[in-house]
Amino acid sequence: MERDADGYAPEAVARPLTGARILVVEDDFFISMELEAILSEAGGEVGLCRTVRDALVSVEKNAPSVAVLDFRMGEETTARVADRLNGRNVPFAFYTGQAEVDPLRAQWPTCKIVSKPARPQTLVNAVADLLLGR
Repeated sequence: MERDADGYAPEAVARPLTGARILVVEDDFFISMELEAILSEAGGEVGLCRTVRDALVSVEKNAPSVAVLDFRMGEETTARVADRLNGRNVPFAFYTGQAEVDPLRAQWPTCKIVSKPARPQTLVNAVADLLLGR
């Protein structure tokens, strides 16, 4: 594999999520499609879930490397999904339009929170940081 002057492989820089299985839980069709495109382009293998129930099943069956969760999903939240991921030591970030993030911080004090809307590179960086344990 060729490397640049700094020792980085160009593919790794351009596609920092290569090989990562990324669970995306988002109930808005257009936002979920946008997230899938952004994270796939960065090299991730994206699994989309549009309900909490489907997300809980996916966590058990597909063991993601990392997850991106919308917090508010219609009448419910992704709190159960976050708890399940936490119990399996799967890092996750909330991608939310919630103006008030204090409840999220209270329950998951170390979780990443990315505010909607975010630039594509902000999302990719957040997921890459989670994969690197940052």
